[in-house]
Amino acid sequence: MIDKRPFDKLGGAHHGWLNAKHHFSFASYYDSAKMGWGSIRVWNDDEIAPNSGFPPHPHDNMEIITYVREGAITHQDSLGNKGRTEAGDVQVMSAGTGIRHAEYNLESETTKIFQIWVIPSARGDAPQWGAKPFPKDDRAGKFVTLASGFENDGDALPIRTPARLLGATLLKDQAEVYRPADTGAPRYLYLVVSKGRVSVNGVELDTRDGAAIKDEAELTITALEDAEVVLLDAA
Repeated sequence: MIDKRPFDKLGGAHHGWLNAKHHFSFASYYDSAKMGWGSIRVWNDDEIAPNSGFPPHPHDNMEIITYVREGAITHQDSLGNKGRTEAGDVQVMSAGTGIRHAEYNLESETTKIFQIWVIPSARGDAPQWGAKPFPKDDRAGKFVTLASGFENDGDALPIRTPARLLGATLLKDQAEVYRPADTGAPRYLYLVVSKGRVSVNGVELDTRDGAAIKDEAELTITALEDAEVVLLDAA
């Protein structure tokens, strides 16, 4: 099952400094059929104007992943962490028992991010934050695991849920095959095209389209033009 979610059909809101599109119900956007996908609760496509951003605010008991599409995001939190994450790279915040954080675009250009929330396996753990650059050559023509709750995923940023976030860049006509994690339970996959255009098992997706995927033994992602894709494989 592959349910295409066209970008131009997504809900959202424009706040001046923030132009947000929501793949799932979020804030003032509500759709009873889009309350999440397995443990995936939020996938927001945010455009943040220069010298603006999200002021300090709290979260708890949520795994919050930020994938930077363009520009950079600067993070600060109540644990004293500070960091700047650039295009193609990822930061992860495990909110745990509670954390306050701010996310600013201190650049001279618009920053574009995917903000992804996944429900953790357990509540009440200590909060933590981490960020990591991922060399673009590492994901050329293949998927690279960026964040993971599985022990065998190498240098991926840790998250506290049996899920993995992957990124790949594909040249036109390149294809990559992905097989969902074998955990003995149903897997809920969500794929978004960051750039370009692809076919996923024959379903065509344009830039910033999403696809909710379930009960597919494997995915064949073929680039119809040079493309960048982000895939979350969750419980």
